[in-house]
Amino acid sequence: MARDLAERFMRSLSGIGLVLGVLFFAAALTPTLVPRTYVIQGILAGAAFASGYLIGVFIRWIWLYLELPAVNEHTRRRLNTVAITASILVALWFLWQATEWQNSIRLLMDMEPLDSGHPLLLSLIAIVTFVVLLCIGRGFKFLAVRSSRYGARYIPRRVANVLGVAIAVVVFWLLATDVFWRFGFNAIDASFREFDALIEPASPQPKDPNKTGSAASLIGWKSIGRAGREFIASGPSAETISLFTGKPAQEPIRVYVGLQDQRPAMERAKLALAELQRVGAFDRSVLVVAVPTGTGWLDPAAMDSLEYLHHGDVATVALQYSYLNSPLSLIVEPDRGAEAANAILTVIYDHWTRLPRENRPRLYLHGLSLGALNSEASLDLFKIVGDPINGAVWSGPPFANSLWRSVTTERNQGSPAWLPQYRDGSTIRFMNQDGYPEGAEFAPWGPIRLLYLQYASDSVTFFSPLGFFRQPTWMHQPRGPDISPELRWYPVVTMLQLLVDMAFATTTPLGFGHLYAPEHYVEAWRAVTEPTGWNEDEIARLKSYLRETMDAALNSAGSVEDAYSNRGG
Repeated sequence: MARDLAERFMRSLSGIGLVLGVLFFAAALTPTLVPRTYVIQGILAGAAFASGYLIGVFIRWIWLYLELPAVNEHTRRRLNTVAITASILVALWFLWQATEWQNSIRLLMDMEPLDSGHPLLLSLIAIVTFVVLLCIGRGFKFLAVRSSRYGARYIPRRVANVLGVAIAVVVFWLLATDVFWRFGFNAIDASFREFDALIEPASPQPKDPNKTGSAASLIGWKSIGRAGREFIASGPSAETISLFTGKPAQEPIRVYVGLQDQRPAMERAKLALAELQRVGAFDRSVLVVAVPTGTGWLDPAAMDSLEYLHHGDVATVALQYSYLNSPLSLIVEPDRGAEAANAILTVIYDHWTRLPRENRPRLYLHGLSLGALNSEASLDLFKIVGDPINGAVWSGPPFANSLWRSVTTERNQGSPAWLPQYRDGSTIRFMNQDGYPEGAEFAPWGPIRLLYLQYASDSVTFFSPLGFFRQPTWMHQPRGPDISPELRWYPVVTMLQLLVDMAFATTTPLGFGHLYAPEHYVEAWRAVTEPTGWNEDEIARLKSYLRETMDAALNSAGSVEDAYSNRGG
């Protein structure tokens, strides 16, 4: 019985679909930006197999629909056998190379090489993934065909066919969204809200009245949320900074308004301004409007490095807009981040412009990932042209950033897409692990300094939907220092690979992918804010200290967020 079912299943498969599916499976084994485990590689390869199979089935359908000449059954079977055999041999060769390809990325990221890519387990996972997706596809086809046959009783056949497909799309869409929203999203939403409300033992309420969340603060400790409490509690103290630098330091100011306070963004922004005024933030030399990621998290590697560079003479303010992770936040509430970023910058900027120029702090923006996207969106260059802010450091900018995309597209001829040079560099510059582009010559900075810190291996930055049918420009030679020389572009498959890379962009070692290292923030802030009193030896020592501190925390915590939250003050 089982054997008969298996034979019937195999006979039902499309020959051209299998050929393209196997070739897509093979292509999915090649490296892209992020190292993959055999489990993830298997799921990806199975999805690529299903995509190739679907394209093959569609090609055959188009051929038959156009009534083009077809070969006889005997010839078709022989051709299928030869083509499938050849494609399987190609896939076997790719499987043989898969471990070496993954190690080509791991070597660049200073990771231990793999002894084996577990080709058998990988293939089994891929087959299971393909079969599951195939069953879903056949369910869609069954519904479309049944609907169109029923409709053909009453309306023209071709109209019924279109209507049948439309009905199947609507039904599958409603099923997917209903299940997701009613069960999945509600559960996720509740869990993130509860997680955000947690009081961590490592984050006790501050006793210092100048700290946000203290008894004297305008902002309640519980209302700040978990991410905000971690941010406030984890920063370096004046004593810690002074012990490292050997020079007097001030206590850094960190103000954070959480989402547990349910007031509109503009009201919460005004509350943040009032808190900044209460703690004397406008008397500091540097003021940063930072936009968090979707969960409300701010990368302390960025803020710690700035606070050390300026001996604590820094005030940072942030407004939470979500407690969902960044992808969910972008899908579910795409406008809330931009609204919050615009509210906080508008309120702070309006107050800042009313202060005497000679006595006000220098004003900067910062954001990582989704924070960079929303921070960039909040900056209206035409609005501030008469009295510009001093600059911004945006790290890991998502590919959707409009200004970043425009500047990258219009970069100077000959500069690579992964580290562009834009005009004379007096307003916008790019940095990676190695600093500015090699041999770059810039004009002196103008009144506003905008800097993007990005890694060539960051798929959040370099994903492109156009990769479906066109090779992305960042793949052209020369490539970034953290890009595998074995990386190749394949239609459809490369886009699927980059989608998976985005989902696992933070699984790389620090300083690669979407994990930005403190030593690189030091160079970024140094370029934009020009701190005084540091020589090259001291800068090198600061980089080593911050990196060693981060590495030690990572070894005990396992993730960047946990590392900083567990580190305490």
